[in-house]
Amino acid sequence: MSKADDIRRLMRTEGAAVAENTRAFNEGRYASVADLEDYEELKTEARAIKEDAIERLPELIDELTESVEANGGTVYIADDAEDANEYIRSVVADREANRVVKSKSMTTEELEVNDVLEADGVDVVETDLGEWVLQVADESPSHIVAPAIHKSRESIADLFNETFDPDEPLETAQDLTYFAREKLGEQITDAEVGITGANFLAADSGTMALVTSEGNARKTVAATDTQITVAGVEKVIPTVEDLHPFVELIGRSGTGQDITSYVSLLTPPVDTPVVDFADDETPLSAFDADREFHLVLVDNGRMAMREDDQLRETLYCIRCSACSNSCANFQSTGGHAFGGETYSGGIATGWEAGIEGTDTAAEFNDLCTGCTRCVNACPVKIDIPWINTVVRDRINREGERPADWLVDGLTPDEEDEGAPFQKRFFGNFETVAKLGSATAPLSNWLADTEASRWAMEQVLDIDPRRELPRFERETLVEWFRSRDAEAGPADPERRVVLYPDLYTNHVQVERGKAAVRALEALGVDVVVPPVASSGRAPYSQGMVATAADHAERVTETLAPYVSDGRDVVVVEPSDHAMFTREYERLVDADAFASLSENSYEVLEYVYGLLENGADPSALSNGDGEGIAYHSHCQQRTLGLETYTVAVLDACDYDVVTSDVECCGMAGSFGYKSDYYELSMDVGERLRDQLVAEDVRDRRVVASGTSCLEQIDSLLERQPRHPVELLVE
Repeated sequence: MSKADDIRRLMRTEGAAVAENTRAFNEGRYASVADLEDYEELKTEARAIKEDAIERLPELIDELTESVEANGGTVYIADDAEDANEYIRSVVADREANRVVKSKSMTTEELEVNDVLEADGVDVVETDLGEWVLQVADESPSHIVAPAIHKSRESIADLFNETFDPDEPLETAQDLTYFAREKLGEQITDAEVGITGANFLAADSGTMALVTSEGNARKTVAATDTQITVAGVEKVIPTVEDLHPFVELIGRSGTGQDITSYVSLLTPPVDTPVVDFADDETPLSAFDADREFHLVLVDNGRMAMREDDQLRETLYCIRCSACSNSCANFQSTGGHAFGGETYSGGIATGWEAGIEGTDTAAEFNDLCTGCTRCVNACPVKIDIPWINTVVRDRINREGERPADWLVDGLTPDEEDEGAPFQKRFFGNFETVAKLGSATAPLSNWLADTEASRWAMEQVLDIDPRRELPRFERETLVEWFRSRDAEAGPADPERRVVLYPDLYTNHVQVERGKAAVRALEALGVDVVVPPVASSGRAPYSQGMVATAADHAERVTETLAPYVSDGRDVVVVEPSDHAMFTREYERLVDADAFASLSENSYEVLEYVYGLLENGADPSALSNGDGEGIAYHSHCQQRTLGLETYTVAVLDACDYDVVTSDVECCGMAGSFGYKSDYYELSMDVGERLRDQLVAEDVRDRRVVASGTSCLEQIDSLLERQPRHPVELLVE
């Protein structure tokens, strides 16, 4: 089955349930964190604790070992999955256990503990409702926090009715929950060994924190006399006091709950009496509390990740699933597409690359479009898109590909090996755009011929249903150069250098002209010099060396303008995000600071001019016209959406804004045949809003290139960039 077929199948069979649940979690997160006045401070604190813990991890593991052993428990540090499983097997065998009950644990999923114990003839029972549903269905989890998120109530009812044949058919959620509680209760009381995970482990006391929704972890610990806790070494934090920001953040980030139903702090072996459930005569206080506790700390690639400057941040992850819930592609497909052997969602690329290898990460890495929606959602401020980009770069460089020598000779990039031809094409789109403009309109006609579309589909896997960009013969830079030298304001209030991004310069030239005219109308002196493309195109393909080369050329070209007192104004939000976010990874600190501190998105800059006394009457007046506005993902991450709305309001437009955060990404992602249908599926939510009764007659404006192209594919009415409205 092809990747496109698999994605199509998952969207059809699991997409509706995944979308309903993840979107509810995401909306709940927004509502819950809004109640936290110190939300950003808590995130900063949580990040600092994790940075410190991973930095001091070896000494914290030693301290934790001493604490657990002082409490009467045992610590085993496992090098890998096989090592961990052998130790767990030995504990279960020594106890002569026939049944093991487990609370939810992603680390045991990673180790495949269930399969190992079942091969020994041990009955293993998952006690988390979602995990138990999947165990009955013989399926794998599709979500870090809600493993059965892809299953509807109806499908679970059908599964239970068919498997267990109850006296009365199960239908409602209450029916299913009561039935599961009774079934699992019987199995828990009949088990000898309980296995749990751990959300956090405090080195100073040996205390473990378990964050659950059902309380099953407590039963798993209390009902058995032998407890095995399995956790990755990254779960260790210095002190119990350090739990505070994580307890505040983990539930809000994952499921939108102010606090999860059960936060259990256990310092095992616990003192709870070991109850004989067959003895209903003896009082609880009379039972002994003779318990065994085994902590299995798992490396399995983590210590190597700690030494890897690019994957290290992955270890800060607290497994909250916010990156999954906030991701538009995940919302449509779930973790069975957007995930690897164990982990799913945006952060899964880092986990799978570090634990299983880049070959596993390669199976789903391209589903991350780098939109950065997950950046603000992450409670420990992990730069998840960067991890995905780095791993994509490594995937590109692995293995020999046919005719690499030919591709290297034809593509003017800095990649010395490996990247597939399709990625090299999209990553070198600047060259394509220059050629397209130089030969337009012939290039536009030729690209759209049947033969060309067939060749692009066969060689580049570009979906024939996607409309191609149409290049302008005269670029923005050429237009500006040919203008009357007296066109600008005679006595400028401010001076800017307008950055001619790839699409504004070669394709959507009118929005560039509009930006120049709007700025000049507000008394700004504008220059539009020839500058290299920002590197967004190669960056999105994981071509980091090429992106860095572009970044260095851009900063070198713009530096003299900045030194001369000019502000940098950018039309394309994804390029502005490069200047203010991604360049931090690509150029030296001084060059990044200079450019990022002096760069503005065009409507942000216009807003600043109006706030500082510029006359809005110099711009076009909307006379109350209704406008529907869709903001770009990276604008939202950077907090810039409000500036566009404020400017349109000031120009007397009646603006309604889309609350759909992703259009479906008609950039290079949406052009690829593997992802075209997913792109359009994501876009359906936006389309539905834009054709709603109270919106359908409004003109549509959008800030980003990919948004404009996607909306153009979704609607019959053509969208425009908002800056164009200012100079009509």
